[in-house]
Order: sequence, then structure tokens, then C-alpha cells
Amino acid sequence: MAPSLPQDEEAPSTRNGSKRIVPSRLYEIDKAPSFTQFTKLCTQTQNPDDYPLSDSIVTNIPVYDLSKYNISETSIASSLQDEWFEILRSGPGVLVLKNFETDSSLLHRINEVFDEIISKEEGASSKGDHFAAAGKNSRIWNSFQKHALQDPDSFVEYYSNPWLAIACEAWLGPAYQVTAQVNIVKPGGAPQNPHRDYHLGFQTAESCAAFPKSMQIASQLLTLQGAVAHSEMPLDSGPTRFLPFSQQFEEGYMAWRLSEFKQYFEDHWVSLPLNLGDAVFFNPALFHAAGENHSQLDRSANLLQISSAFGKPMETIDNLAIIKNCWGALKRLNSEGGRDREVDACVRAIASGYPFPTNLDRRPPAPGGMAPCSEADVVFGALQEDWTTDRVVEAIQKVQTDSLA
Repeated sequence: MAPSLPQDEEAPSTRNGSKRIVPSRLYEIDKAPSFTQFTKLCTQTQNPDDYPLSDSIVTNIPVYDLSKYNISETSIASSLQDEWFEILRSGPGVLVLKNFETDSSLLHRINEVFDEIISKEEGASSKGDHFAAAGKNSRIWNSFQKHALQDPDSFVEYYSNPWLAIACEAWLGPAYQVTAQVNIVKPGGAPQNPHRDYHLGFQTAESCAAFPKSMQIASQLLTLQGAVAHSEMPLDSGPTRFLPFSQQFEEGYMAWRLSEFKQYFEDHWVSLPLNLGDAVFFNPALFHAAGENHSQLDRSANLLQISSAFGKPMETIDNLAIIKNCWGALKRLNSEGGRDREVDACVRAIASGYPFPTNLDRRPPAPGGMAPCSEADVVFGALQEDWTTDRVVEAIQKVQTDSLA
């Protein structure tokens, strides 16, 4: 615990003698973010002159036709990246790239690969979704790796698209990591609730509130969200709904679960139709939600989630070996009364408190949930129930094994 000031000492003062109040590093979970400030940001109108290389601005979303550009012209590619970075950071937060993939035969071939994977996986009772119960949509977790193992030729052709690299580097720079999930929403498929995305978008409100304001901002800088249309997506099929400019709201990770913010989204969202091979990229902090499929088409997208190279530690740590070797000492510490803070600190140091990356086939989120349990969750429960070393090691080993690709 931090030492308290002796009774006869004063708190630090400013030069004029008044006491300086240091602002909280955290957002208050019981204090609603400013709805007025939020709506002010979201009622902006995008000036087309701000993005001269775009073909149009439709409902505040910049649209680019990539067929117009020679990708080998480095200066043009760099200028496009400058515009895309600005859109994602301080503009509407979302952009559409027409003709992202122009080989329709390749996409049809890959769709057949996806169908084969889905057929293999049918009947898996644990195949949940972030927002829908199992069986409501067709979902492929880790379509990136499964595609590579199922059909390497089409995989290489698909992911060698240089426009993908240009889009990723515009936001994240080099050395990024691509992951992907296929989602096929069937006719009648319900809409998602509006939300923000990974990282903090996958936390509970209570967990999110524990992260300081700087990390609330940093979260959106570590990931780029995207989707490639693997089918035609007319508006009645429910392509993703967006609330432009909402990523600019710094308290957005605290706000998106609140009813008035969700209702504002429902009243003001916009969406654009996509053709086969078009792509959309957006800031993960943008309020968004998949739409309801009123059409007779299966709406199919390969959802891209690209991560920054910086979301990794410097050294590799064998948490299992540490937990095994220290379990006796940790249990003794836990048995001493009044040592809760010390136990908490030790567990957080030796066990991963974050359940990602993981294998979502084996460790899916529960319907309505966002994440499986972490190593730290297991350790805390094991301490409470006084598990043996063998039992906690087995449980952590299962978490680690089930998380492997």
C-alpha cells in the first residue's frame, strides 16, 4: 500500500499555494460518459475535399475504387495510406475499398473451401458466436489457418493481395499478424447489438473500467478490423452498420453498453452495399454491428482482424512451470489472513489474466459472452477450492493446450 501523509504534513501545493487535485487515471464505472459530447462528435459531416483520392463520400463513409490505381506506383500507394490513416484515426473511422479482390473465380473457389470446412465441423456443439447461439450462423473460427491447410494454393493467391498489405500497414505499420474468421449470416439472421471490438471491446464493463484512460485509447491503435465480401451484399442482406466518427469518443469503451448510446446507434447507423470482392476496413473503436438479413441470400464475409506487432512481451515465459513450482508457497500465502492483496499481485504476475490468443473452436465464448476464462481465473478458483498441485497444473495445461491452433 502507498504510504499516507503524516497528520502534520500538507499535500503537495501549486505555486500559488492552492492544493493541486490530480485527476483520476480511470473512468468511473458509475458515472455515465457525456452523451452530449458523444452526439456532437457523431453528427459531424465529412467534407469530400478532405480525401481527394476517394471516389465518393456516401453517408459519411469514404469509398475508394482500387481499380483506378496502379499499385506499383509507390507514391500513390503512400498517399492512399495517408488518407486511410487519417480516416481511421480522426475521420469517420471506416472506409470501403471497391474491387479489393477482382478475381471472382478465386472467391468462388475459396467459398467452396469454406463450405467444405463448415461441413466437416457441423455438429460441433460448442461452436458458439460472440452474439448468436450455436447454429444460428455458419461460422469458421480461425479461417486463416484452416484455409491454408485445406487449400494452400488458393490461400496463397488470396493473401498475397498487395492491397491487403497496404491497408494493414496504413494503420499498424509492418510486422503485423493477420487472423480471420468466416461468418455466413443466413436469411432471417438477427442483427448484432452495437459494440466496439477487440481488445477492450471484449471486456466486461467492470474489467474495462480497470484499465487507465491511456489504454482506452491505445486499444484502438493495436488492431485493424476488416471484412472481405464473399457474396453480394445488398442493403437488405444486412451489411455491417456503422456510426461514423464514434471512434473519436474517448470514453466509448465505457459507453457502448449503456442504453442511451445503444439507442442513438439504432437511430443513426449507416450502411453501404458491397459487391463480391469489395472490402471494408474500420477502427475497432467505431460503434458497429452486423445487420439483419432480410434477403434470401446467405451473407458471407471473411472477417479480418489484424494485430500490431507491439502486442507481445519481450521474453517467453513458461507460466505452467512457474505455477507448478510455486503452488505450495502460493497456497501458504493464501492461507494467511489479510494477505488478499499479496495473493492477487502474485497470481497476476505468474498467470495470464488475458484469455487471448486462443482457439475459439475449443474455447468458444458463451452466447452473449465475449471471452473464455483466463489462466488467472483458473488459479483464483483453485486457491479458493484448495486444489492440489496436480489438479491446478492439469487445469492450466488444458487451458494452454486447448488454446493452441
